[in-house]
Amino acid sequence: MTGTPAERSAREELHRRQETMVRVVLRPIGSPLALGFVALAAATFVVSGLQLGWVEAAEGRNVALILIGFVAPLQLLVSVLGFLARDSLAGTAMGILSGTWLTVGLVLLTSPPGSTSDALGLFLLVAGTAMLLPATAAAASKLIPALVLATTALRFVVTGIYQLTASDGWKATAGLIGLLLAAVAMYAAWAFELEDAAKKTVLPTLRRGKGAQALHKGLLDQVADIDHEAGVRQQL
Repeated sequence: MTGTPAERSAREELHRRQETMVRVVLRPIGSPLALGFVALAAATFVVSGLQLGWVEAAEGRNVALILIGFVAPLQLLVSVLGFLARDSLAGTAMGILSGTWLTVGLVLLTSPPGSTSDALGLFLLVAGTAMLLPATAAAASKLIPALVLATTALRFVVTGIYQLTASDGWKATAGLIGLLLAAVAMYAAWAFELEDAAKKTVLPTLRRGKGAQALHKGLLDQVADIDHEAGVRQQL
């Protein structure tokens, strides 16, 4: 610290006053992760049904309505709650998912049954790449969510290739990856819902690092670095 002794003393006194005057209020909330993963499982499962021929192409608009009316709003809610819970990883991932499924739903709703779209294909390639960002970040703390997000990224990229090529092979591959994603997402939903209810691990969530500390460490450890978090610091 530079300056004269009087200036340093004044700064120290100001710092002490700030510590006694400033309060950061945290509001406990229930974990929204299970809700987000259930919505993801529903979305990828019904779209896989359409891609694998379990649902007639003429019912594509019904699939679109499910994505628009059920999936997108729930994942948007989870995104908002994730940011409010100081988990920007969850907020970012669910925000991307909400926007992506809403876009897919709107394109399905307004396109002829069974058709493909180059514009949607390009968008899904971007969305798949974007999903790798939270997936990579999650790998350092929670491996099950990281697996879900990485599989989602693969699902979007393969579906994007199908939209660009209109290939039946890519269509079937996207549908099968979608079924795998539905199973992994539903497992994640069960694991995190049980963990939140029991306040301990019931089904393995493969937490590690800060992910494990968040569940097992005390309150002081949870708020130790809060003065450096977005919303508290002066700039994002």
